[in-house]
Amino acid sequence: MGLKKYRPLTPSLRYKITGDFAEITADRPEKSLVVSTKNSGGRNNTGKMTIRYIGGGHKKALRLIDFKRDKDGIEGIVKTIEYDPNRSARIALVFYKDGEKRYIIAPQGLKVGQKISSGTGSAPEIGNCLLLSEIPLGTIIHNIELRPGQGAALARSAGTYAQLTAREGKYAVLRMPSGEVRMILITCKATVGAVSNPDHNLEVHGKAGRRRWLGRRPRNRPVAMNPVDHPMGGGEGRASGGHPRSRKGIPAKGFKTRYKAKASNKHIIERRKK
Repeated sequence: MGLKKYRPLTPSLRYKITGDFAEITADRPEKSLVVSTKNSGGRNNTGKMTIRYIGGGHKKALRLIDFKRDKDGIEGIVKTIEYDPNRSARIALVFYKDGEKRYIIAPQGLKVGQKISSGTGSAPEIGNCLLLSEIPLGTIIHNIELRPGQGAALARSAGTYAQLTAREGKYAVLRMPSGEVRMILITCKATVGAVSNPDHNLEVHGKAGRRRWLGRRPRNRPVAMNPVDHPMGGGEGRASGGHPRSRKGIPAKGFKTRYKAKASNKHIIERRKK
């Protein structure tokens, strides 16, 4: 998993950096695990635009990912490592001994031909999914459940991981990718290892057109708007726009928007770093 830098043959190639796709072993997805999707273009059921700056882009097929990893006690073999246009991480196609095929989020270091398993009795090795009560302390993990049986909700994007630091009663203490330290029930599942494609955040699009291919339309700066359109708009000449805030007036730059009486606050031991 490396990066590919381009020779500046055109202005758009001068700063362009992409992944080299060296780990990809298949160029076509498994047909039985693909469904078609329809893009909304940011519009609701009446055709009114409710979300700005999205639309267009290349057509994408949705790969069905197994986030629950509930094939307990059944061994699987990794057949391919594939690109998924719907996420930043790579995905792996797994053939199970009972004949079923499933996609999983590919962790770093997962190889074609490697055997993986889930459930009680599985070894704490890369790609295996276990309960937090069975994973050794200090282990790097990803695809973490928040509630038992819910399916993976945390540490799913490229290069992310959490660390299991301690166990206290019925809770496990995890250091999250954001730096937050929180408690999660030990009956929740997690997968051993860090998520693949760690260099994703170093990629540079190089031109506006590449963002359009991803379905992102040009974004208008708030300070360039009129007062009727945004709190930071208006003014004579090039006005700075005042305090940074959203279109609805919520301040940016450190303003806390989390509900103070949220039930899960009691599980957070240490807040994320600013």
